[in-house]
Amino acid sequence: MNAYLRMAGLALAISTMAWGAASQAAEVAKSTDVKQSGTLAVANTLDYAPFEYLDADGKQTGIIIELAGAVAKLVDAKLDVQRTPFPSMIPGLAAGRFKIAWETFSATPERLKQVDFVMFLKAGLAVSTSPDKKASFSGDTPLCGKRIGVSAGSASDFLVDKLSEECTDKGQAAIEKSVFNSSTDIVQAVLSDRVDARMDDATASSYFEVTSKGQLVVLPTLYDVAPLGMAIAKDDKETADMMVGALAELFKNGTYKAILDRYGMGAYAIKEPYFVGTMDALRAE
Repeated sequence: MNAYLRMAGLALAISTMAWGAASQAAEVAKSTDVKQSGTLAVANTLDYAPFEYLDADGKQTGIIIELAGAVAKLVDAKLDVQRTPFPSMIPGLAAGRFKIAWETFSATPERLKQVDFVMFLKAGLAVSTSPDKKASFSGDTPLCGKRIGVSAGSASDFLVDKLSEECTDKGQAAIEKSVFNSSTDIVQAVLSDRVDARMDDATASSYFEVTSKGQLVVLPTLYDVAPLGMAIAKDDKETADMMVGALAELFKNGTYKAILDRYGMGAYAIKEPYFVGTMDALRAE
């Protein structure tokens, strides 16, 4: 009996130690600002679905809002989303009006003169087509000979020209490009078979695939892939460390992937969050 009790006690001790280790692993160092205020304040536009928007009931929702809420729980703080126009975000950080602007920023040399970034996502350009045509987009050059719709003056507009040249250089048919003034017009062109597919921002394409209930499907290839991140006030190491640490925990416990998958964005997950203070810190993944 005594031996049994000793074994039970040992099992309980090991279980308690494991729980304590798990709890310790989940702890995230708070910035001084969050400690003093009890609030995680985040500047956000609240007008770019699926990342942030107001639902039919006026409730804040979207990928970034859910991630920010999960971070706030980890640091035991109340989330305060401060609606801010996008052009005002980096100047606002530089002026000290807030410490975090959580949007999908790409890092540029100009921006890095004023702010740092914590990368949490990747994106690029993607091609969407109707389900019945998906199988026809195959091989190493799936767009050659296809009719592709793009928005005038967009990154897709220029990329299709480049890809078309690559097709002809390889002795294949050129891409037949059609230029439209809005994404809605391109979608209708695909659905009415005036073009075979559309090329657009990958994240928006995936979101439309979900909300359209499969009228269009996104092809697996991503073009011009680049990391995206939130902006942090320059040299604010405390805040940057807090956000990297909190996101790392969300990556580890599955929350990050679950949120992305819920919005059809699982393809744009990165391996781990990371800090970028200079251009050479950017990772290709």
